[in-house]
Amino acid sequence: MDDSIYISLRFALYIDLMLLFGLALFGLYSLKGKERTDGAVLNFGSLLVGAAVIGILLSMAAMLHMAKTMSGVSSVMELHHHILQMMLMDTDVGLTWMVRIASLTVAIIAALLNRRAPSTSLWLVTLCGAIALATLAWTGHGAMNEGSRRYLHFISDIVHLLSAGSWLGAIAAFALLLRTNNLAGELQIHLLARTLTGFESAGALIVATLAITGIANYLLVVGPAFETLTTSTYGALLSLKVFLFAGMLMFAAVNRFHLSPLLQRSIKTGTHKIAINALRRSMILEFSVAVVIMALVAWLGTLSPEMEISAQ
Repeated sequence: MDDSIYISLRFALYIDLMLLFGLALFGLYSLKGKERTDGAVLNFGSLLVGAAVIGILLSMAAMLHMAKTMSGVSSVMELHHHILQMMLMDTDVGLTWMVRIASLTVAIIAALLNRRAPSTSLWLVTLCGAIALATLAWTGHGAMNEGSRRYLHFISDIVHLLSAGSWLGAIAAFALLLRTNNLAGELQIHLLARTLTGFESAGALIVATLAITGIANYLLVVGPAFETLTTSTYGALLSLKVFLFAGMLMFAAVNRFHLSPLLQRSIKTGTHKIAINALRRSMILEFSVAVVIMALVAWLGTLSPEMEISAQ
């Protein structure tokens, strides 16, 4: 039961913090000027504030659960003040947790200022979201390493997390843009077409970074022992993750080379309903697959392939 609760909290934190970072970043590289204002294209105020508040609540729940597990008490109510203080002040996880809470608090303040200074607001939320998301690396396999290998693993994990957040945030943003009430006029259709085209270069960079850091993380966790993929739970879940990632690449390729050009052509003829519906279905499927991948990532972070191998 404790493992399932921990995995669920990790999963929710991954999704939440990636959306906070990814949506704010999307507003910076895809939208211009007044388009970045809350409500002009996306409801940045409610979306970003909501994500940051949920991130704080999930972080508190995760810390309480971790303290309960490490102290051995039967319920959260039995936790003593000195146990939590020790967790926060004397462990790397506790220190990064405090950094995350501080970053999310600043993100809330920055998001609330979006209508007054939209660009500055999104820059601050993106920076704070990146810091908050990066702190999750200290709950993964990188924390088990020592010396220079430890820092190399942290860097790879952080870059991987930020790349995944960029992709998930972009998919979520497009899904929001593709809602029926957001496509009421020609301006909205042209905005959607422009942002889809503008994401092509960013998307290619994100995919390349995910692939490189994903391979690096595997080598840092397991080493060049590819038999692990077929002889352990960790390997089976990782193989499924790679398979689903390949599926996301197929969706991205269809969007890039078929649906996006179809939307551009349909704008000229005034018959864009078919293209919009196809894009909407594609984005929903891609986002669904991404959520499943995040669930696998949350689970994988709790497994030790070395212990599985030694137990065989």
